[in-house]
Order: sequence, then structure tokens, then C-alpha cells
Amino acid sequence: MPNALLIYPKHPPTYWGNNYALDLLGIKAAFPPLGLLTVAAMFPSRYRLRLVDLNVTPLEDADLEWADLAFTSTMIPQRPSLEQVVERCNRARVPVIAGGPHPTTFHEEMEGIDHFVLDEVEETFSTFLRDLEDGTAKAVYRAPRKPCMTNAPVPRFDLIDLSDYHSMCLQFSRGCPFDCEFCDITKLYGRVSRTKSPEQMMAEFDHLYELGWRGPLFLVDDNFIGNKREATRLLPVIAEWQRARGHPFSLFTEASVNLVRMNDLMDVMIEAGFDAVFLGIETPNPKALRKMKKPQNLDRRDDDYLFTAVRKIQRKGMMVLGGFILGLDDDDDNAFDAQIEFIQRAGIPIALVGLLTALKGTNLWARLERENRLLDKPVEINATALNFRPQMDPRTLVEGYLRVVGTIYDPTLANYFDRCLTLLDNLNPVPHQRKPVSKHILYASIMVLRRRLAPDQLPVFSRYIARVARIHPRLLPLAIRLAAMGYHCEKLTRQQTALRDFKAYLDSELASFNEAEWKPDAAPGAKDSFRQEALQRAQARKRAIPGEFRYTGDGIPESLAAFQDALGLEVRPA
Repeated sequence: MPNALLIYPKHPPTYWGNNYALDLLGIKAAFPPLGLLTVAAMFPSRYRLRLVDLNVTPLEDADLEWADLAFTSTMIPQRPSLEQVVERCNRARVPVIAGGPHPTTFHEEMEGIDHFVLDEVEETFSTFLRDLEDGTAKAVYRAPRKPCMTNAPVPRFDLIDLSDYHSMCLQFSRGCPFDCEFCDITKLYGRVSRTKSPEQMMAEFDHLYELGWRGPLFLVDDNFIGNKREATRLLPVIAEWQRARGHPFSLFTEASVNLVRMNDLMDVMIEAGFDAVFLGIETPNPKALRKMKKPQNLDRRDDDYLFTAVRKIQRKGMMVLGGFILGLDDDDDNAFDAQIEFIQRAGIPIALVGLLTALKGTNLWARLERENRLLDKPVEINATALNFRPQMDPRTLVEGYLRVVGTIYDPTLANYFDRCLTLLDNLNPVPHQRKPVSKHILYASIMVLRRRLAPDQLPVFSRYIARVARIHPRLLPLAIRLAAMGYHCEKLTRQQTALRDFKAYLDSELASFNEAEWKPDAAPGAKDSFRQEALQRAQARKRAIPGEFRYTGDGIPESLAAFQDALGLEVRPA
């Protein structure tokens, strides 16, 4: 009976991951590895399975000694952690099988993998296992078509400890009818939104409920309303299931902005227990939206359509989280203030702002390749890295991005709490979504936050909590949760700044070294002394970066090694 070890590599810290907020609750990760749990359900019963999520627990040597095979599934930001996993498996002589969105796009550039099972695997995984057992397995398996979602099994949530996670997650659909220039979803999953049946979804709801889960449930669809007809079929069934059990799950998902045009569907979403939705807002710049092929974010009859959409969804009872992009071809120097103004005015507490990245295989990648604007460098997980030449000066763009995130998540959190109050002033408190919480729990939660906040954040936090308690007492539990998320976002912003400042410091030191005039009559050893002192200063600066700000793939070791090499010092392997 083969032993199959399912390994989920580590995610770097992100605004979406809420790493620092979860730490307040003693929770280890935001979401479980749904892809691997789904693949786990495809194994025949003769396989023994063990799952190791590196976001929750380390990979032990004993796990590799137990394993006959190692299976991984990753997204692009997990690449550095995956490389470490593959190296350990190779040393332990455990064959590695890789799949997921990252290998599907980049498998030709990856090393150390024995077999790739790419694309969606419902129709290919059993073939791969049979070939593997027969000794005839190929290096690469590709799906011949987009499989029907009715073939997807119920994920094996029994393989994880549910208490390690803030939210569970399920998938209803794959694919999106829109073909935004920068997005790779349609390349991976197609433009026809394929869905599971209501019966399948309720079997997955039942599975989680029977395992004891109560709380947040993320439907991870890239566009939940991509197939409006099937979403309309599913939602009343969820609403009935929730009512029968006292609404044990609070639901949230991702959707396109045209959700706002579906009034009846939003009403049923509220009945089903949806209290938040993530929208790809991208930019308030209509010209840039047209260029990126995002018509769903435009309305010729309403110049302020995106603001109107956000406000209407909030007043239905759903908090809006938003994705925003800087570095678009039609961005100018006003883009930074425009993003800040829109985010503040609309009351979007969690605004995920990022620099544009050209993902391989997208329409954007193809256009930039034609325009000879792609840079010969991999997609990095560094928030300020660019893999193409933007129209705007790169330094202006990066500094503008840092100013945006540094403003919306400012050190005092004043701007953040202003957005929270704007949201709460406009959010319709739906009774079944806002369950009462005891005063003791509320007080304890507030005190936990107070102990973590910086001294200059406490006055703003206290005024915020006092106002919510006075004007929106039913929304106080949500207000506290938002405060914890703000604590995370501000801390992550400081982390980004600390890492970038270190790399900028190395550039400055190197420039000083290169500009120095090393005259023939200089003191013997002056140049070598300068090198050693510069390295010592750099190493001291590195040690000053808080340990909690460091992560696999943060680029610090590589930057320091490049600095040493540029100084002409021997670089010793880590």
C-alpha cells in the first residue's frame, strides 16, 4: 500500500493572508489547501495519505522517511517554498509530483520534479496513477479539455485539523466570462463558467458541518456570478440549508463588479449568509479600464459607477473588499492620489493594492512581448518588483505605490479607521449575519488588540470603538474584527518598507564605494578596509530587520550576496 505525502508549500505574508491578525487569535493560517484536499479525494483507497501544510506545521524528516511519493500543488507566490520542498524530497529520494496554477504555467522552467500533472486533473489523475503503478508514467500530463465540475469529489477535510484555520473554503465554479488583459484565469480555466450542482455543493457543506466547522466559509470562485443562471439555482438551496441549521456559516466570495446590476441575486446572497465580497475594482481611471478590457467596471450613464456599485452592495449588507492595480499604461502621476481618494471615500477597509505584473500566457504578456517591454526576469513575490518596463518612470511608480499603501494603512491607522466608519455607516446590518456576542468576549477582544497596538494607534482605536459602540452597537463584533485586520495591514506595510529600505541601503553603500576615488597614494589596504566595513554595516542592518518580517523568498540573502560580489568580496554559500 503506497504512502502518498501531500505537501502544501508556504505562502509569503500578504494583505489577503491576515497573518498578523490571525496570530492574535492563535490561528495558524487563513485557509486550508483546497486543491490538495480535492486531489486527496481522487486517490484509490489502497493509498495511505498524509497532508503537511507548511503554513501550519513544518515538514519533518520523518514525513519524508514515511513517504513513497510526494504531491504538491502551488500558486506563483509559493515558488520559493516549493523549491525548498523539492530539494528536500530529492535528497530523500522521494519522487515529486507537481500540479496547480504555478506549474501549469511555468513547468518548463522548473527543476527537480519527477512528474507534472497539470491543468485541472479530474480526468487525468487516475490515468497518471495507473501509469505510475505500471512503471510507464510520463513526465508531463495535460488535460485534453476543461472537465465537467460534476466530476469533482468532496474534498478530504478530514486530513487537516480545522482549528488551525480561520476559514474553510469550497469551490462552486471555474472560469470567467470576462477576459481582462492582465488576468490568467481565463487562460487556466476558460471563459465558460463551469459549476458544480447544488446537490454537490450541499454535500460539501454537510461534510464540513459534520466535521464540526462553524464560522467563515470562503467560496473561492474567481467570479461567483460568472454563470448567473447556476448561481441563481444554488443560492436558495444554501439559504434553506443555513436557515435549517441556524446559519452556522458566514459566506464570502469573489465576483465581478456587475454584481451590482443583479439586484434579486444579491438579495438571495444575503439570505444565504454572504456578508462580504471581493471585487476587482482595479482603478477609478476609465481610460485604463477600457485598455485592460474591463467593460464590466464601466457605465456610460454614470461617471462614478464604481463608487455607486460599492455603496449599493454595502447597503445590501455585504462588506466590499477591493483589488487595485498601479502601473497601468494609462496611469499618470495623478493615479496615486486617485486610488487613495477612491478607497477612502468608498469605505473599503481592506484594499489590496498591487503593482501590475505581466503573467505568462495572458493577453498583457503577449502585448508587452510584441512591444519589447518584458524584462528577462522571473515573476517575483517582492511587492515592489516589476517584470516589464512601465510607461511611467519605474522609480516614480514604486515610490507612488509605497505612498499609496503607506497612506491607506498609515502608522496611526487613522485613515484605516475612517474607512471602517464609512463602511459601518453604510452597511445594512442583516440580523442572521450579525449574531450577538457577549460583552465579556467583546471586552476581552478589545483588550487583546490594545496590547498589540502601538502607542500612537491607541487614541484613534479608542475613538473608533467608542463611536461604533454608541452609533452601531450591533456592528461592534465586526468593528473589532476589522480593527484586527487593520493591525495586520499596517504591520505588513511596515514589513514591505523595511525590506525595501534594506535593499535601497545596499544600493547606496555600493554607489558610495564606486564613487570613491581610490588614488595610488591612498593608505595601504584602504580599499579592503572600506569593503569590510561596508559589509559589517550591511550585516548589522540585516540583523536589525525584525525576525517576524523575514520569510522564504524575501530577497534579502540574494541582495546581500550580490552586494558582496559587487564589492569584490568572497561570497560564501548560506
